[in-house]
Amino acid sequence: MSKPKTVIVKNVNVPGYESRVNAEKYEAMRAALLRALPLDLPGLTQAEMLAAIQPFLNQDLWPGGEKSGWWMKTVQLDLEAGGQVKRNTAARLTRWYRV
Repeated sequence: MSKPKTVIVKNVNVPGYESRVNAEKYEAMRAALLRALPLDLPGLTQAEMLAAIQPFLNQDLWPGGEKSGWWMKTVQLDLEAGGQVKRNTAARLTRWYRV
């Protein structure tokens, strides 16, 4: 049995930090998150993001949304580190949107 492919992810909150995660799950969550996030301000709160990705989740990877919150946050932090997602801190609650 071959090892699953992995990708390196970064964390915008911890400069220089890198971790490896399952590539198939990363790419599926990346697609779901980018579909769910708006291009306009104010953006979505973390709870709104979690609700917004649910219709786009691959049920084979996240049956019933299981562990999707961890994956969403991991991908969001990586996309933010890469400049594809921005955080709006001007709102009362922190919100995120696509660039």
